[in-house]
Amino acid sequence: MSQSGYDQIRREFLKRLLTMSGAAGALLASPRLYADSSVVVQGLRLATADGVTRVVIDLSDAVDHSLFALHDPERVVIDLSRAHVRDDLDLFALPQSVVRGVRHASRNLTDLRVVLDLKSKVQPRSFLLRPDAESGLGYRLVIDLQESGAIQSAPVMTADDVAGGQLREVIIAIDAGHGGKDPGAIGRGGTQEKDIVLSIARRLESLIQREKGMRAVMIRDGDYFMPLRDRISKARANKADLFVSVHADASPDKRVHGSSVYVLSQNGASSELARILAERENAADLVGGVSINDKDELLASVLLDLSQTATIEASVDLAEGLLGELNRIGDVRRMRVEHGGFAVLKSPDIPSVLVETAFISNPVEEKRLRTNAHQQHLAEAMLRGIRGYFQENAPPGTILASAKRGRHVIQSGDTLSQIAQQYQVSVNELRDANGLRGDRLQVGQVLNIPSQGG
Repeated sequence: MSQSGYDQIRREFLKRLLTMSGAAGALLASPRLYADSSVVVQGLRLATADGVTRVVIDLSDAVDHSLFALHDPERVVIDLSRAHVRDDLDLFALPQSVVRGVRHASRNLTDLRVVLDLKSKVQPRSFLLRPDAESGLGYRLVIDLQESGAIQSAPVMTADDVAGGQLREVIIAIDAGHGGKDPGAIGRGGTQEKDIVLSIARRLESLIQREKGMRAVMIRDGDYFMPLRDRISKARANKADLFVSVHADASPDKRVHGSSVYVLSQNGASSELARILAERENAADLVGGVSINDKDELLASVLLDLSQTATIEASVDLAEGLLGELNRIGDVRRMRVEHGGFAVLKSPDIPSVLVETAFISNPVEEKRLRTNAHQQHLAEAMLRGIRGYFQENAPPGTILASAKRGRHVIQSGDTLSQIAQQYQVSVNELRDANGLRGDRLQVGQVLNIPSQGG
């Protein structure tokens, strides 16, 4: 089939997806098309911020659903397949919310219809959250109701208000390349890549662990061999938001020097898509929580293609930031993001980059890579790139997302000096921006964060 023919099929199929679902995210939010037994709706909660009301429906299991809006009067309808209500859905008062009330009734003997009566017109969207072992929360169906003129983003205080837990940290998987029987490249002075990159990775880990709202996960934390695909699996098992693989390049020409940052190439993405389709029974939950095992080949291909394309775009954003920061501390090979088919970059659901910190085959750069100072500079540059990425791309429900658009929600243990350090502003600038006379803060208080330098 020609590329134009494939593109036409893809466009037509996407149209069918949107028409069938009733909302752009409805099908993608469902991890299976057919429920085996009745799902129990256990409760309903609300939160609101910035003209966006978030409705969370607690569930005993995953559920298929559809979502659509009706007018005159305004309301949003959620149909849950093979579901029923255990008790009445008590809706606590939330005056600033767009929701006026909630109704529910059995539909088609097996399904449940929930109707949200509204005060004004909204733009609804929905997605399903899987169980969270740390918080003890089960499946949750989330419906965001965006009022006309509201900022198009999730509510700032989502997790505390609607999930009964705390805003989570973003998770960065740090992959020190090679290890064990695989030394990687070896410099002319005998320096082994596996040792250098593990040292840099540990420094980056230490820096990230000190960042408010971030947590590092080391993929390899010792001198041992680890298969490439096991590295991706470990990142996914830890629910990583980013994957950063640290390496040191080599060339037969000892004069070649400079840092590089790679993202997955289109050829690499295409080959990975083919591999996943061939082994789809082992590739569950790769597309926003959607198993592709029960999808026909066209649907599975479209879902994977959309997910991989979005992930590569996010990876490029991260890579550009990293490249800019590396350029501040030394030479870069080329001032552009490189593309390659590296196996560790092939996760379709985690933005991933591979950083070649320098050429270990270059005697000058080998000597520099061995120093504590340069390793620390490299780690700090990567941290700045990661920090810049999350300033624009913080996932909803995270501590960093709560601070988007120049605001920070006070969590237990926060101090004014820590917040100032996190956002690289002075304590006095924070006081001035918020009319504070002292350093006393209250949990739940929202601080305005001034731009750097006032």
